[in-house]
Amino acid sequence: MKMNKLALLAALISGTVAGAAEGRHALYQQADNESGIALVSHCSCGEAVCGCEASCGVEESCEEPACGAESSCDGGCDSGCGGGLGCGTLGLFDCDLGEPFTLFGEHRGWSAGGWAQVGYHTAQNTLFNTRPDEVQLHQAWLYAEKAIDTTDGFDIGGRIDYLYGTDGPNTQAFGTGDVGWDNDWDNGADYGHALPQVYFEAGYGDLSVKIGHFYTIIGWEVVQATGNFFYSHAYTFNNSEPFTHTGALATYNLSDDVTVWGGYTLGWDSGFDDNGDSFLGGASLQMTDDLKIIYAAVGGRFAEPVYTGNTTRGYMQSVIADYAVSDKLQYVFQTDYLDTENADGAGVAQTFDINQYLIYSMSDCVSVGGRFEWYNNEGIYSDFGNELDIYALTLGVNYRPHANLVFRPEVRYDWVDDTANLTRNVLEDGLNDSDMFTFGMDSVLTF
Repeated sequence: MKMNKLALLAALISGTVAGAAEGRHALYQQADNESGIALVSHCSCGEAVCGCEASCGVEESCEEPACGAESSCDGGCDSGCGGGLGCGTLGLFDCDLGEPFTLFGEHRGWSAGGWAQVGYHTAQNTLFNTRPDEVQLHQAWLYAEKAIDTTDGFDIGGRIDYLYGTDGPNTQAFGTGDVGWDNDWDNGADYGHALPQVYFEAGYGDLSVKIGHFYTIIGWEVVQATGNFFYSHAYTFNNSEPFTHTGALATYNLSDDVTVWGGYTLGWDSGFDDNGDSFLGGASLQMTDDLKIIYAAVGGRFAEPVYTGNTTRGYMQSVIADYAVSDKLQYVFQTDYLDTENADGAGVAQTFDINQYLIYSMSDCVSVGGRFEWYNNEGIYSDFGNELDIYALTLGVNYRPHANLVFRPEVRYDWVDDTANLTRNVLEDGLNDSDMFTFGMDSVLTF
């Protein structure tokens, strides 16, 4: 990367409150994350916020009333459920999520459920949300799972996921073309079906192995609407990370603070077809009570010409720092690097990016957040050899009127620093645009 780009980045980071996929791009797309890295927009009493320490699991007493509990003392909620606004002193953030409901529940270790996501946005930026000015069904999702429990020794399980909606074609195994798995399960313009996960899992003690078709462990954002704070997605998520893999992945818990992954996969976003050979692995380190570092990488052959007509091989990595600034404030820093070439050794794509998220939980029902992304790329939105910088700032709110329902309104501003280098459409109105404002909102109902 050029040094002047890094200097510009440093200025943006110091002066910006940080925060926060075209259906099928030339490099391939990415998938949901089963590494336990799920950005959660709320917590219920006694639960952790976004994987961090609990923000509202205080003991109920006159001095510190529990979340949602009425205080019989004059002290009110100052030290209890978030204090101040979080306890509804203005009447705006009064919060009673109620008990979550499920349609299927759990029986003998098996569980089933799902969610429905409906959204609307004003502009098309080719990142999953591809139908502007139209209310659309993004995800009608069903899953069935037998989670393994190795506390008493050996156990087996597995999972299957089904998806229908405008996010369906983005999540299919398109890495091997029409021959691959669910790639041709389209249903009209932009709608389609997908089976993003079908895998068997076995484990003993601290070791487990997953075999089949599963989400990647790479990156912070995921395909599942229930795993993200924002309605829209980052450029990094869509263009520089895989979505799914097919193969085998082992997980080993070295200690309470250290988890490592390692396995073999058939390239990127492929089904049960010979699309390539790649290593997938990484590690999660709980450095302190407040700081977690996650490293994940994939390297090898990502695609073979027998299916796609374009061999792609290389290496990509993602490094994430998740820091609990306080009980209610979470900061996430992510940087990815991707470098790929074809069979002749010519460059296909090279990207470097930094994503930052800042999430503040005002109460169990209301959270606010921001995302800022710098996406430096060659070969994605420009010809290889010509660097192009894209920036995106997103501000959003998560409002939960019930434990099963969330509304996610947001505003987003995208801009490009040099439109002369654009060779692929980034913004809705064409290659000559340099910036774009977008309003979007969706709702997610779980069951």
